[in-house]
Amino acid sequence: MATVDIETLRNLPFLEGASPDVVARLTEGVIERHFQPGQVILQEGSTSRELYLIVAGLVEVVKGHGAEEMVLATRGQGDFFGEMGLIEARPRFATVRALKPTRLLEFSEHNLRSVLLQYPLLLERVIRTVSARLREADQQMIADLHRKNQELAQAYRQLQAAQAALVEKERLERELELARELQQSILPRQFPHLPGFSCGARYQPARQVGGDFYDVIPLSKGRVGLVMADVSDKGMVAALYMALAHSLIRAEARRSPSPQQVLLRVHRLLLEMSQAEMFVTVFYGVFDPTQGILRYARAGHDPPLLFNLGSGECRSLKARGTLLGLIERVNLEEANVDLDPDNLLVLYTDGITEANSPAGEFFAVGRLCETVRAAGELSAQALCDSVFERVDRFQAGAVQHDDMALLVVRADIND
Repeated sequence: MATVDIETLRNLPFLEGASPDVVARLTEGVIERHFQPGQVILQEGSTSRELYLIVAGLVEVVKGHGAEEMVLATRGQGDFFGEMGLIEARPRFATVRALKPTRLLEFSEHNLRSVLLQYPLLLERVIRTVSARLREADQQMIADLHRKNQELAQAYRQLQAAQAALVEKERLERELELARELQQSILPRQFPHLPGFSCGARYQPARQVGGDFYDVIPLSKGRVGLVMADVSDKGMVAALYMALAHSLIRAEARRSPSPQQVLLRVHRLLLEMSQAEMFVTVFYGVFDPTQGILRYARAGHDPPLLFNLGSGECRSLKARGTLLGLIERVNLEEANVDLDPDNLLVLYTDGITEANSPAGEFFAVGRLCETVRAAGELSAQALCDSVFERVDRFQAGAVQHDDMALLVVRADIND
């Protein structure tokens, strides 16, 4: 005790007010210890029985190891620790390590017991301190258990929410799959026989389901109805509206030979049957392959392209018309055009011409015309595939923002 005088020890909280002879008796055989930050002073599970008094510095009392470690308390100048080793001969309950450079006095079990028995007031101080620490530990344990219970309850609620979200996600995915199957069943897999002509088509939605559709409808006297349509919006709602519009066009096409009258009746029925703020643009034409005449009406849809295979000339079918299903009054113009073996008809939706490159440039009608001209003697279906491949190269991985549909009618050739 050459470096710590008795008066200094008497001013520490544990020995405050103790007489010099008590302090002198207590320090007989004491060992002074020094620890650097991070050094372990007492190890959890060890069987040592010493008590330590902090002369200077700071230590922490921790329980557990690694990620499970929990700080129980910190002790500073004048505090003591290790008292439980004196009370019961059990392994140390916790680990104590230095937080700062720390100077300790180590009291042996034998020496400390004899002093405490000789000086009851000092023993009472130890007991009060131990009792207070036990209460503190109990409160901290209760608080920790409460916190863990709250965390477990929160985790359970999150798990329930995640399970519910997963069930809902699976339900929506199944509904989308059913909608996709419904939509695929609506689009024709085979086309009616057209003497001297053949059809090809291709469709690619921006999502699992979309609002674009096409059709080739068998009519009386060998004629067919050619349909290309685009419902506003995309996804499930558009798919349902598409199914409604498609069914109405098919039903009305067999009731009237006039494309204008068919589309006007479909428009009135859409207004009556749908409350959604949606609309559909439609090209509908009646093609008579024996006469080579296409009679058509265009309800706000992109003008189809008519190619002369001999000259390479491309012109748009621009009969005027208003979209269907949104406003009360619509005007539709009906027109005729020759479609003979020298001509090739291309019906499309704006998802093709408005496909974006990574730089934001549109594919546009010009590139569509170039692709058709370059197709040469490709069949109708091969031409559709060629257009989609060209659009895919143009997009170069850019996101597809809109549904794409294409229908081609041309004179029969060998594949």
